[in-house]
Amino acid sequence: VGVGVGQWAAEEEVETEEEAEAEAALRSVFPRDPELFADAFPVRRQFQFCGRSLRIVQRHGPGLGTAGAVWEAVRGEEGQREGRRSGDVTITDQPVALEQIRENVGLNFPGWGQGAPRVQALRWGLDQGSFPGGGFEVILGSDIVYDPASFVPLLRTLRHLCGPSSLALLSVPVRGGDRGSRYFFNHMVPPHFMVQLLQREPQNEIEIYGLSWKGEPLNKKKDPGGGGSLEEWEGEQP
Repeated sequence: VGVGVGQWAAEEEVETEEEAEAEAALRSVFPRDPELFADAFPVRRQFQFCGRSLRIVQRHGPGLGTAGAVWEAVRGEEGQREGRRSGDVTITDQPVALEQIRENVGLNFPGWGQGAPRVQALRWGLDQGSFPGGGFEVILGSDIVYDPASFVPLLRTLRHLCGPSSLALLSVPVRGGDRGSRYFFNHMVPPHFMVQLLQREPQNEIEIYGLSWKGEPLNKKKDPGGGGSLEEWEGEQP
């Protein structure tokens, strides 16, 4: 028993060291300097969205939460007009980016307290159990389909978060060739979700997909239509 516990502790230590190395690498690529992007991205910008004028305050650093920032602005305007009765919003990212995101939330929601969007870590395939299953009506994702090794964990996470009334809107650059983003949406997602290509931006090769719940149990091993189970997809990952 002692050997087993020691081995478990050693593995835990290795995982912690690997996470620390990944965090250090991310910070070296995206140094946390508020002035770094000042010329290209002013701290306060104004946008037109669905007939509304939105002002977004954002400090740029390692957490460039584009989808989160737009959702904050829309939700904030709704809340001010309706007495802050709009829906609950949770913004997620890797643990290393949370500090930056919390700062941006604080800039956009001064004095809101518990009414401001939540900020929570979500590592695909690992942290989804911290969120209510099927508990989200709308899920926004920006540039999250990029690494084939992450496709299965991402799909597991989406299946956990989505329920019968959920809609996931994912904006992705076309990348990865035959096994890239289009493979994910055309082959891996359909057995689990209804998929619709909502918009394509040819100039920048960006596509926006809508995913809605198909209703199969989360623990189902096989999927109708011969699409393959998550276990089968996982076995194909490099």
